[in-house]
Amino acid sequence: MEEKEKVSKNFIETAIEKDLAEGVYDHVMTRFPPEPNGYLHIGHAKSILLNYGLAKKYNGKFNLRFDDTNPTKEKTEFVHSIEEDVRWLGADFEDRRYFASDYFDQMYEAALVLIKKGKAYVCDLTPEEIREYRGTLTEPGKESPYRNRSVEENLALFEDMKNGKFADGERVLRAKIDMAAGNINMRDPIIYRVAHMHHHNAGDKWCIYPMYDFAHPIEDAIEGISHSICTLEFEDHRPLYDWVVREVGFEQPPRQIEFAKMYLTNVVTGKRYIKKLVEEGVVDGWDDPRLVSIAALRRRGFTPESIKNFIELAGVSKAQSSVDYAMLEFCIRDDLKLKKSRMMAILDPIKVTITNYPEGQIEYLEVENNKENPELGSRKVPFSRDLYIERDDFMIDPPKKYFRMFPGNEVRFMNAYFIKCNDYKTDENGNVTELLCTYDPETKSGNDFTGRKVKGTIHWVCASECVDAEVRLYENLVDEEKGVYNEDGTMNINPNSLTVLKNCKLEINMKDSKAYDSFQFVRQGYFCCDAKDSKEDALVFNRIVSLKSSYKPKK
Repeated sequence: MEEKEKVSKNFIETAIEKDLAEGVYDHVMTRFPPEPNGYLHIGHAKSILLNYGLAKKYNGKFNLRFDDTNPTKEKTEFVHSIEEDVRWLGADFEDRRYFASDYFDQMYEAALVLIKKGKAYVCDLTPEEIREYRGTLTEPGKESPYRNRSVEENLALFEDMKNGKFADGERVLRAKIDMAAGNINMRDPIIYRVAHMHHHNAGDKWCIYPMYDFAHPIEDAIEGISHSICTLEFEDHRPLYDWVVREVGFEQPPRQIEFAKMYLTNVVTGKRYIKKLVEEGVVDGWDDPRLVSIAALRRRGFTPESIKNFIELAGVSKAQSSVDYAMLEFCIRDDLKLKKSRMMAILDPIKVTITNYPEGQIEYLEVENNKENPELGSRKVPFSRDLYIERDDFMIDPPKKYFRMFPGNEVRFMNAYFIKCNDYKTDENGNVTELLCTYDPETKSGNDFTGRKVKGTIHWVCASECVDAEVRLYENLVDEEKGVYNEDGTMNINPNSLTVLKNCKLEINMKDSKAYDSFQFVRQGYFCCDAKDSKEDALVFNRIVSLKSSYKPKK
């Protein structure tokens, strides 16, 4: 008898399966409901993939819905970026792209239902007075003097609100629940406010807008969402969510379930902080590769598969915790190591002249693209008299156990020949400008030769057939030692977060690189062709991640 595979379910899956088994719902429908007021980040990726994964697992459907109830902060630019991010992550919402603003008429009707039931009233208190009347966590609130207006008066005033007869903040519509409730969210919360603002989707039809806590449960219920999966800060809002769908009269109300947000160490995710970084020119936009917005991760060269693996490794729980950024780096290395060709690139070049190699001759060497994955095949790499190597692969006076190039030493040039350094040239400042070397034609890589061995192997690029490129190296944007923020709220920006190398030499096989093409640069890391700044005649590569990892995955 075969042993059944043990499947570990998270608490959300357990709850969904219980609801299906008990007939609470006969389907699963989830949604991702971003507010279009900024770019999405890695934490949102967790919500997207969790909601989509649940729908897929239980043969359900997944919606993308923009919670655009606050026109003061929302832009069409953000709508487009969010839609692109969700599609890129592979969360297929098919043709189900909705807006909260699509339902403004139904929300207005729902508010009328509450007024007619005596469950909502128009309040004239100022925002400051409403806060004062609300009470504290230990003291109950007190009732508004406008709480007991008649249904007829409330209907008339709410109509006047809709028709633009009041200024912003002059009147609000509040739910009539319990000013002594232990949960402060249930103390007659505001459900509509006046805002004379143009809306990116609804235009100028409305000058009143629903509050999120009122709109969101209605949106879910209209769309037939079965399980409204959200983050833990909404746990205290769940009684209000349930109150709204119950009092408005939806027959099969959705169930809200909360999970812990994902916090990543030493990264900036707050929208207001990123906005500040963009405005001050610290970063070149919301997609700057030093950020962890989904657009930034994509531009840097992360893959949807790596982010999905990262989310799965991090897991789903009720407990707040931080995840090490090194785990995200581990996931992208793990995803790329068998997929990408290993190319030769020189980031800080020093010229090598092989004095006994025929002038003008070029030979093409057969090089495997990835020794760990033979299916990637091989390529031809040009070799000639004039080459480039990394500056730190040569020392005039090396320490012991230095096996790279120095005067009198012989090394193997990767996939080529044994090369011996005989002399070198310097400029007036003593900087080495050229190495004068000889090669042993009997030692061609792959040939059966004398059996001599060398201890060092270095990579190189043919000088006459190579590609000039700019290469950008990244470190964390914030100073890890000091923490993300100073006491005064300013950020500890790492001055070395971006290093730009202008005179890099890449092997000729990368000359046709396009946006998002990525490779392993031998000994340097994984690099991606920049989607914003790279041009056909001026390539720019971003380092996705170095080759070495500080993260040790659990067995």
